[in-house]
Amino acid sequence: MSYLALADGTVWRGESVGAEGHALGEAVFTTGMSGYQEAVTDPSFEDQLICFTAPMIGNYGVAEARSESARTHARAVLMREARGPDWTDWLREHGIVALTGIDTRSLVLHLRDAGSVPAVAVASDLPVEEAIERAARQPSMLGRALVDDVSTDEPYVYAEAGRVRIGVVDYGVKNSVLRRLAKAGAAVTVHPHDTPADELAGYDGVLLSPGPGDPEPLAGETETVRQLLGRTHVLGICLGHQLIARATGHDTYKLQFGHRGANHPVHERLTGRVLVTSQNHGFAVAASEAAEVSHVSLYDGTVEGFDLPDLRARSLQFHPEAGPGPHDAWPLLEAWVEEVAHA
Repeated sequence: MSYLALADGTVWRGESVGAEGHALGEAVFTTGMSGYQEAVTDPSFEDQLICFTAPMIGNYGVAEARSESARTHARAVLMREARGPDWTDWLREHGIVALTGIDTRSLVLHLRDAGSVPAVAVASDLPVEEAIERAARQPSMLGRALVDDVSTDEPYVYAEAGRVRIGVVDYGVKNSVLRRLAKAGAAVTVHPHDTPADELAGYDGVLLSPGPGDPEPLAGETETVRQLLGRTHVLGICLGHQLIARATGHDTYKLQFGHRGANHPVHERLTGRVLVTSQNHGFAVAASEAAEVSHVSLYDGTVEGFDLPDLRARSLQFHPEAGPGPHDAWPLLEAWVEEVAHA
């Protein structure tokens, strides 16, 4: 018996192509047409059940180099048509509950209208009524601090040599962020999410990484960012962007169904360009007309970036590492490293 049950009582039937058992998490969807392995290993998908809107998933196989972290983070994968055997074998080997044959179109329409909700993906004999009850007992993602679940426990050196020394605060950092920093000529050291500002201030620059969960309960991390601003160059990406926002007096809130995909248009105010970007977040910075706002979502007006020259800080809600995704924002990470190098 294989199905997806939402906390609101709705059920979608499917066929298991992954691990046996059941998986609890927040049901979300992503519109990316590629990057399925990257999504499942992205720490920002911690405790979530991913519905892929692309009709066929797995058709170009898997490769270890595509993984964004050392383990999987999504609890389950929901697909219209799974292709294999490499992809489905990989899902089973990694213990991921995965369902094919799901009517993903109707599921996405439901999540778009009702919002992302707690759910359970079942590939076992768990009765439907019990599954719905378990889903309903799950806490909302609102108010959940998840960075401690995904951050490194100890600092480690990713790249020893470089023309600038960059410290990365790991709220759920992706491998592609680290690769891009090293390729741009940075010596990179990764630190736990609770590293004090005084320790980070000694770097030429600090990158605040992407990560999962709600930024609001991260009071300690926000205070660290507040203490760090102005003491060294800082770039925040995704959750890092949201922490910079909260540290400088801006508001964040939970989106109804999130921004997840590789086709999100963002207005770059300085140039007037529209960037097509890769995004993966369920929380956002509230719309603002403040002068420091550098990028704005053309979907809903939420703040997608800040430029704070007096504090030597920048931030981006979208993913300039583009792992995977369009490359419109690709130069921004290297441009920041250049800025730090020539400061």
